Formats: sequence, structure tokens, C-alpha cells
Amino acid sequence: YLQLPADLTKMHLTDNPHPQVTHVPSSQSGCSIASDSGSSSLSDIYQATESEMGDVDLTGLPEAPVDSEDEEEEEDEDIDRTSDPLLGRDVVRECLEKEPADKTDDDIEQLLEFMHQLPAFANMTMSVRRELCSVMIFEVVEQAGAIILEDGQELDSWYVILNGTVEITYPDGKSESLCMGNSFGITPSLEKQYMNGVVRTKVDDCQFVCIAQQDYWRILNHVEKNTHKVEEEGEIVMVKEHRELDRSGTRKGHIVIKATPERLIMHLIEEHSIVDPTYIEDFLLTYRTFLTSPLEVGNKLLEWFTVDSLRDKVTRVVLLWVNNHFNDFEGDPAMTRFLEEFEKNLEDTKMKGHLRLLNIACAAKAKWRQITLQKPSRDSPLFFSLLGGSDKGFGIFVETVEVGSKAAEAGLKRGDQV
Repeated sequence: YLQLPADLTKMHLTDNPHPQVTHVPSSQSGCSIASDSGSSSLSDIYQATESEMGDVDLTGLPEAPVDSEDEEEEEDEDIDRTSDPLLGRDVVRECLEKEPADKTDDDIEQLLEFMHQLPAFANMTMSVRRELCSVMIFEVVEQAGAIILEDGQELDSWYVILNGTVEITYPDGKSESLCMGNSFGITPSLEKQYMNGVVRTKVDDCQFVCIAQQDYWRILNHVEKNTHKVEEEGEIVMVKEHRELDRSGTRKGHIVIKATPERLIMHLIEEHSIVDPTYIEDFLLTYRTFLTSPLEVGNKLLEWFTVDSLRDKVTRVVLLWVNNHFNDFEGDPAMTRFLEEFEKNLEDTKMKGHLRLLNIACAAKAKWRQITLQKPSRDSPLFFSLLGGSDKGFGIFVETVEVGSKAAEAGLKRGDQV
């Protein structure tokens, strides 16, 4: 097996470990990561590596005569595929080239994953993007300088640039260049619209997706039917979008797309739609971007824990929080106190099964660390107490730590195992 070099730019994916087979000189190989001008992102590099790694180790495979001309042609085809700066993989282009009626759910998902990166689709909801992907048509203009739309020409489509650059020259002499992800054409209206200026390609191989005026108007003007707004005291506090994950209609429901921080916290203990099963995990991952302190969530959870009907839901949130983001507690004394109070509440309500799960999660996520405490004299107090030992039948644990003491400042916490 080849040892991967530390500098990946020196690794040619067509290198062959067998001396019997003629090695392709690096000057002829276009498959190295360094020379792949199309690998504009980590995902592109990964995909290129994944698709070509089979060429690295040929151990155990029988050797056979190889037609060098065919090999060169195949290499050229590989280079063409991997050097496409836009589509990345052939499967996306195949989906684009299909007629709208022939696109499957998988095709639309592939297009959806690609299109959401483009500025033209940035402010659209998921359902709108999905609908647009199902009706879009792929077009290619091969020559630079080709006129796409004449000044005064009646418009019938909305265009999004996937590759290349176009220039719009207005009647007053001003011009504007549009590149990948930009759009031009009609607005979402059924009225007759005419082009203001001339649109022409600036480079070869300009690629577009086009959406007919009727479809564009229908999709964008029916988006309100897919949203549900929650109001409190006359103000909108949450917006939900209705989504269908497949065409069978079996997986559909509302997903939260916008809300106030207070309403997002409250939604933690509400029923979650079948299309939004990971709301809690998503919230715990992203709350740092819109809340100043995790205690805003912790205090609400302690408050809701006193309500019998909410107790199980609150406990599930805390268990997920501890399991997925233990650093939120381990590195924050206030959150450590929250966890201790929550643990005490589980003990008081005799929720032994949940308490055991909490202890297992804490034990699994805890990290080894060394704490040094200095005493001015042998008789000075330690400011903490221990529990356990061989006579108790379990390990030695810190039972209490005096608040504000040297032990607390050093990082000793209740529950630490010595």
C-alpha cells in the first residue's frame, strides 16, 4: 500500500504501486489535486478523490494488455468530468438535462442540494426551491458573444446562470455583468414584460436553467399557502412552512423556518412535525447564534420541569444537550449548577431511569484532568468532601465543593471521580 504524503498536492491519484506497469509521467497526468482547477471546494476534492482512489491500489487484480490510446482518451474524459468548475459531478448535469416530467424525487433532491447554494435562490423557502427544481429546463449557449435576449423582446422565462458570464447592455449605454448564481428575465407576474437592454454571453459554454413565466408566477405566488404564521398580541412570533418530503404525501407537515428566540425555546417542548424530527438537536447546535447565555434555556427547562405533563419532554431535551454538547456544562460553573439542580429534581421525582441515563451520559462525556491544590498548612481545610471508597463498594467521588473556595477556583466540581 502507498503511504500518503503529508503534502497532498504532491499526490497523483494515478500513481501505480506495481513496477511492471508503465507509470504515466506526472506531466501527462491531469488527475492530481494540485492540477485540478475545478476542485473549488473540499467536497469537490473529496468527490474527485473518492472516484479515482480505485486506481491507487491494484493488488490482486490480473494484469492485461492496455490500449494506450484508449487509456489517454479515458483520462481526458476523467479530466473533463473532474475539472467542471460548476456541476462537480455528472449526476447533477444528468438531472438538469432531464425533461421536467421525467425527473424523479432523487433527481429533484440532487438539484435542490446544488441550487440552494446560488444567490438567486437564497431568499426562497425550501418548498419554493423544490418546486422550481421540478420545472426548470437546462440550456447551454456554446459561443461567446451570442445574443440571448434582444432589447424590447417579450420575456417568457426567468433565467439563472449556472456557468459563465453574461453582459446586459442598457439603451443608455450602461452595462452590467452577471455571473454564476445571478438571475435575469421576468418577474413573478402574468403581465406581458419586455427586455430592457441586450443580453449576450461574454464567454464560451454559458449554462442556464430557465423557468417558464407561468410556472414562476404560480410557484412564487402560492408560497403563502404553504406557510403558517403564529401571532401573539398582534405580532408574528413564528413562521412555519408546510413541506412534503416525497410525492406520495405520507411524509408531510410544518417545519419552523423563522421565530423569535423566546418562541424557539418554547418549541423545544411542543410537538414536532414528522418533517422536522431533529428540531431539538438543531436548536442545541445553533442557539449560540441568537442567545447570549445558555441559562436562558436552562432556567426555562427547570421551570417547565415542575409541570407533570412536560417533565418527560424537558428531560429528553436535557439528556440530548448533555450527550451532544457536554462542554456547555463542563466549562461553565453556572451550567454545572443547573445540571446539579436538574439532577436533584430527578431524584425528588423518583425518575430513576432518567437519572441513570443522565449519569451515564455525564460519565461517558467527562474528560480526565489534573487539579493541584496547595494548603498553607497540614491542618488547613480542603473546602471539599469525598464520598465512596472500598467500604461503600464504589469509587471515590467529590460530594461537595465550597462555593468561592480555592478548590472551586481550581476547577473541582461535585461529581468528579478521583
